[in-house]
Amino acid sequence: MTEGRADFERARDEFVTTFRRATTTPGSVRLGKRTTNLFRPRRRTRSRRLPTAGLDMVLDVDTEHKVARVGGMTTYDTFVDGTLPLGLMPAVVPELRSITVGGAVTGVGIESTSWMHGLVHETATRVEILTGTGDVVIADRSGPHADLFFGFPNSYGTLGYALSVDVAVQPISPFVRLTHARCTSPQELFATIADVCETGVFDETPVDFVDGSIFGQDEMYLTLGTFVDAAADSTPSDYTWMGIYHHAVRERDSDLLTARGYLWRWDTDWFWCSGNLGFERTWVRALAGRELLRSTTYRRLLALEHRWQLTARKRRLTGENQREPVIQDVEIPIERAGDFMRFFADEVGIVPVWVCPVRASEDAGRFPLYAMRNGALYVNFGFWSSVELLPGMSEHHHNRRIEAVVEDLGGRKSLYSTAFYDRAEFDRIYDIGAYEKLKTTYDPDGRLPDLYAKTVMRA
Repeated sequence: MTEGRADFERARDEFVTTFRRATTTPGSVRLGKRTTNLFRPRRRTRSRRLPTAGLDMVLDVDTEHKVARVGGMTTYDTFVDGTLPLGLMPAVVPELRSITVGGAVTGVGIESTSWMHGLVHETATRVEILTGTGDVVIADRSGPHADLFFGFPNSYGTLGYALSVDVAVQPISPFVRLTHARCTSPQELFATIADVCETGVFDETPVDFVDGSIFGQDEMYLTLGTFVDAAADSTPSDYTWMGIYHHAVRERDSDLLTARGYLWRWDTDWFWCSGNLGFERTWVRALAGRELLRSTTYRRLLALEHRWQLTARKRRLTGENQREPVIQDVEIPIERAGDFMRFFADEVGIVPVWVCPVRASEDAGRFPLYAMRNGALYVNFGFWSSVELLPGMSEHHHNRRIEAVVEDLGGRKSLYSTAFYDRAEFDRIYDIGAYEKLKTTYDPDGRLPDLYAKTVMRA
């Protein structure tokens, strides 16, 4: 056993022991993480925090079978650092550095290789889980705990915690050549996405990555990335400090990034959200430097804003209409993507919007809490802003409309952010019958929170 593996084993044992002790008496527990990528405000309660130090490491990379074993608290930043020197990367790398592997598996993670590999949990082959009973089980697709393997995604820590995860990895090249193809209508955008995801080719060039950015109803860009071994004809762009990636999408027909630079292209400016906090100003970026220009900085600032409600207080004082935070990711079947875009433009109006195709795996229907049609192509829409509440609108008007339309179009909504379903809607959409069977087996005493209570009631 290597020293690193021994350190992980000790950290895992401490985590399990602390959990077992903490849950012998009433009261809630939570992970002792310094960062979070959830956007559900929680009620302020006294919770016992579980130690996570030492669970953030790459334990093994099997270069022959293309599988890596990592601690459940391993951030993708650490994961990528452990695989890039070997010429490999996780099959799906969520766009923010601080997202953890366990979080992406028990939640829903996506990125620009999802058109080939599906959502993050579809790239996992084995998960070591500490359940609500205090037992540690190994869950995979065919073993005695296959029900938990398929029920774990979208359970958000209400069935157990991922201690370690086996994840598929794929070969890479040193650089990624990008083409930003402008589309002037939703029809053109989604038709091009469907064609590229069917053929794997754009403009006679093989494609490895696909995502897109919508800046208006006649200004949309489909970004196609292709691995390349050499870059003698140009110098890779750098979007980790003064350069702003989403500006380049609109300004350049093509681009070149290192593999690492591509994977974290969105993290520097939290897609385009840093502009709302003043971080697109040249002098602010110059002062901040690379270490502060990253999603974790903006997330902390947003948490302070949520806690103190400074903007809402200002609006009340000035008599302005309040604004409703609308921070969501939804998956819509490709054939209904145009319908969703029309609704969104007419009733919500947020721009920019990120789009990312995802091909559901042949097992997609077996994940009861986030079931998708086997093999079907969906489009993820990501939108993270706020919308004015006009007189007569309820406090959660826009979010509720989005939830209703997503359901009408046969889509799915991730629960990392706020949700407003009533209990009957939630139970039907997320197959709570299957969830309750898992809860009875793996958390019969209710040591962990209920999924509805956690994701909708914000317990």
